[in-house]
Amino acid sequence: MSAGKQEGFTYLALLIAVAVGGAVLAAVGELTSHAQQREKEAELLFVGQQYREAIRAYYERSPGGAKRYPKKLEDLLADSRYPTAQRYLRRPYPDPMTGSAEWGLVDAPGGGIMGVYSLSDAPPIKTGAFSKRDESFSDAVRYADWKFFYTVSTPPGPTGLGVSRSSNTEK
Repeated sequence: MSAGKQEGFTYLALLIAVAVGGAVLAAVGELTSHAQQREKEAELLFVGQQYREAIRAYYERSPGGAKRYPKKLEDLLADSRYPTAQRYLRRPYPDPMTGSAEWGLVDAPGGGIMGVYSLSDAPPIKTGAFSKRDESFSDAVRYADWKFFYTVSTPPGPTGLGVSRSSNTEK
């Protein structure tokens, strides 16, 4: 075999090795990106539940007879309706999907905030195996469809006085 043909073979083998190496690195990058998005999703589910629970506590612990939702998210950090400030959240959580402190807000009937949602339009990876309170997230097209809110429902009981309180989610 001549030296020119051997150099061509070595060059071709090197090109194939570079192409395979690039494909492997691309696959590893994709897996890493996928894993990071799954971590952010898990954090969004945790943070959303923290806001939902804080809103529930604020509403349920309203002083006097009238239950109220918070007017702004900062009310969850220090509830000034009491002589000593009540805290329902230790700190404001940023939106894990956008990294921003800004959240979409679910308005409560009669005023106030009954929930939060991410402002991300990215499609979720997780599409099933949600907890009962979040099962409507299965149909979500984007993270902004994952709405974490607290609502009170009062279905009529046998005597018409039955009250049922629940944490619900909507699409």
